[in-house]
Amino acid sequence: MTEPFIVAPDEGRLLDLGNFQAVVLATSDQTAGAFSLLRTQDEPPGFGPPMHVHRDAAEAFLVLEGTYRMHVVERQQLCPPGSFVYVPAGTPHTFEVVSDGPGTKLNLFAPAAMTGFFEELAVAEAKGQASPEALADIAAHNGMEVLGPVPDSYL
Repeated sequence: MTEPFIVAPDEGRLLDLGNFQAVVLATSDQTAGAFSLLRTQDEPPGFGPPMHVHRDAAEAFLVLEGTYRMHVVERQQLCPPGSFVYVPAGTPHTFEVVSDGPGTKLNLFAPAAMTGFFEELAVAEAKGQASPEALADIAAHNGMEVLGPVPDSYL
């Protein structure tokens, strides 16, 4: 049985990913696999991952700061703070920070997923081994497939 928990504003496990940070707020173990929740922050203008798909989980975004251009399948839309985006499992998507300042958003994965991706990417970054090839391998380990080229701003 899982236990209730509270994460204060200055808590959570910080993962340094080089060009941005992820704060782990809820893991699969804490939610009995129901969901995982991360806050991605300090994403600089122009930042965004390659087009990708999560095979085993839906992803939802809540934009907290900055403005993002979300790309979901063939649709593009500007998403200022307060915008909510839902992406079903198996749906190609990406985003780009288009504001003058950095972006911050909550990322919910259901069922729980992707914490391992960010953990492995942080280790690769710390070792100076983050590359498009490493990203593809890390993604594959975590139920994600990279569909497009890796933008220079991501790694």
